[in-house]
Amino acid sequence: MAYGTLIETHTHPREYVARSSTEAKRFRNREGFFRRMRKVLGVLTEDFRLYHDLVAALKTRHIPFVTLSRARKIPENVGAVITSRVEAPQVRRAHVIADDDVDSAIAKALQVLAGKREWEELLVGIDPGAAPGVAVVGDGRVLDTRLAGSPEAVVRIVRQAIANYPSTRHRIRVGHGDRTNRNRILNALAREGLVAEIVDEAGTTDRTDTPDIDAAIKIAFVAGVRATPPYDITPTPGEVREIQRRSRVKSDGKVTISTGLAVAVARGDITLDEAVHQQQQRV
Repeated sequence: MAYGTLIETHTHPREYVARSSTEAKRFRNREGFFRRMRKVLGVLTEDFRLYHDLVAALKTRHIPFVTLSRARKIPENVGAVITSRVEAPQVRRAHVIADDDVDSAIAKALQVLAGKREWEELLVGIDPGAAPGVAVVGDGRVLDTRLAGSPEAVVRIVRQAIANYPSTRHRIRVGHGDRTNRNRILNALAREGLVAEIVDEAGTTDRTDTPDIDAAIKIAFVAGVRATPPYDITPTPGEVREIQRRSRVKSDGKVTISTGLAVAVARGDITLDEAVHQQQQRV
């Protein structure tokens, strides 16, 4: 990638246009967080892949940043600089984040900009579903939001959040809806020794473009009751039919997986792709 002499500024909170009142409120809270930090995040690297991944992640999370050039002095308002491990020795700045893992680098940078060594309370809210919404909140501030690839994939995101955002205490909260996927999440967390709460998620779902994420944020702030896994995972007839419908879509209408295979998918024993393949082998 080519670097010029200008510093490219990305102030997403000011440019962002909310698509709903809920989203606007969530965004204003996050914008206020960045204003209070005063210092801005800088990205300085000639590693094209790292730069691309960092910019994509920062824009997705609406985190303001500046792209820095090695040809120019780093501005005083830059409070933390993310770069690669190889380039770190060349960056003369008090707070240099040298981490090739994008999520970890951003987490460390936000902590530096907030002037924290650790967060008092870290909350992780999870809206259960086939692709669960996950929100990470530090001292009342939304730090990260994700969609997990599966109920079991939530565990990696939670562990990463706990590692990336050191805190005095943390709480993991899972919405009580979607029983099958909720129980899969709770069982997966328990297998990793992670204690979670079950939250009444009534009123957490809004009609927005990101309902799972918005629900996860709300769930994070609601106290629940301690989960006591393991829980039974028995999909409903409706869930089985929905998975069979998805199998037809996945196979372009060629096959419909059996009830047994659909149950296995719902339980997380096999993926939908594996179930479709097995069904095709039977035809």
